[in-house]
Amino acid sequence: MSTFPLLAVDIGNTSTVLGLADETGTLTHTWRVRTNRESLPDDLALQLHGLFSVAGAQVPRSAILSSVAPPVGENYALALRRHYGVEAFSVSALSLPDVTVELDTPDAVGADRLCNLFGAEKYLDRQDYAVVVDFGTSTNFDVIGRGRRFLGGILATGAQVSADALFARAAKLPRITLEAPASAIGKNTVHALQSGLVYGYAEMVDGLLRRIRAELPAPAVAIATGGFARTIEGICREIDYYDETLTLRGLVEVWASR
Repeated sequence: MSTFPLLAVDIGNTSTVLGLADETGTLTHTWRVRTNRESLPDDLALQLHGLFSVAGAQVPRSAILSSVAPPVGENYALALRRHYGVEAFSVSALSLPDVTVELDTPDAVGADRLCNLFGAEKYLDRQDYAVVVDFGTSTNFDVIGRGRRFLGGILATGAQVSADALFARAAKLPRITLEAPASAIGKNTVHALQSGLVYGYAEMVDGLLRRIRAELPAPAVAIATGGFARTIEGICREIDYYDETLTLRGLVEVWASR
């Protein structure tokens, strides 16, 4: 019996990204929805039904989950089991024996970061190291070595979290859209805030990538993914590729390697 379509679900703190893959491993449909910790399994089943119906997609015959919000991941698994008869595979350091996690506490690494390791493999054709910069609620820098080695990384505050903290502590500042202004020197409050939050964040990313590369014994390719990656595309000088579906593709690769 075919295990496709395969549903890949990456559950983050702010957004959940879902994708359906066919037997070739190609993502045929993708969706991004808000992560809601209050949603019960039946709520999530209705959400899935709506997504599949609107897209005219086949229902999944198998599923793989990555979650940094365990209750939400468990509820997705229950929804799939009850309403689709699918037993979802949950990604963790303990469920991936062919991955070497070179951390002090290997099982502490987030499932999404392990999926990024698999998604980044195609960029390791010519180099031994890669750095995935995943722009989510936090910004994760995942350092990966050839042979499915997770070497470590950096965790930084996400751009939207930084903006929200600023607005919460400075009541007179206007809430703004996080987008790059025409110039770094702002001529009004909105543009000045956008410059600091977007250009300043891009400089932080570039600086950390330079530090990471300086500590590695060979060159490393840098790949950006996650929601905010679209905003800083073309601004960061140290990022080589932008790959919006890297984590979902990583989930598909994890499934194929089982």
